[in-house]
Amino acid sequence: QVQVAESGGGLVQAGGSLRLSCVASERLFMGFSVGWFRRSPEKDHELVAAITQSGNTTYSADFVKGRFTISRQTDNSHESTTVCLQMNDLEPEDTAVYFCNRVRRFGDHWVLFDPVAWGQGTQVSVSS
Repeated sequence: QVQVAESGGGLVQAGGSLRLSCVASERLFMGFSVGWFRRSPEKDHELVAAITQSGNTTYSADFVKGRFTISRQTDNSHESTTVCLQMNDLEPEDTAVYFCNRVRRFGDHWVLFDPVAWGQGTQVSVSS
């Protein structure tokens, strides 16, 4: 039973845009901050962006700041949460598989926290 499902990836040219979505069933993300991570041959689960439960506070890694925007919506009737990552001005270095999971903020640091099982991820490929 899939609990976290990422989608929206694809192949784009440098400078293009993609919008990723992460849907968590049940109440997996309720009460938690959520982060988007990416995995490439060079780096394992690198945090890209994060957002608090309320959505009032966000974090973006320096290498995506000004290009990526994270947002979230909660569907209380279905007890599900959708976290989106709008990716603009994509670069070949953004090529990776993108995942989402629970995180927690400690001061200026955001870390993976009480994670759920990783989803399949969604592949983002950027050509030069």
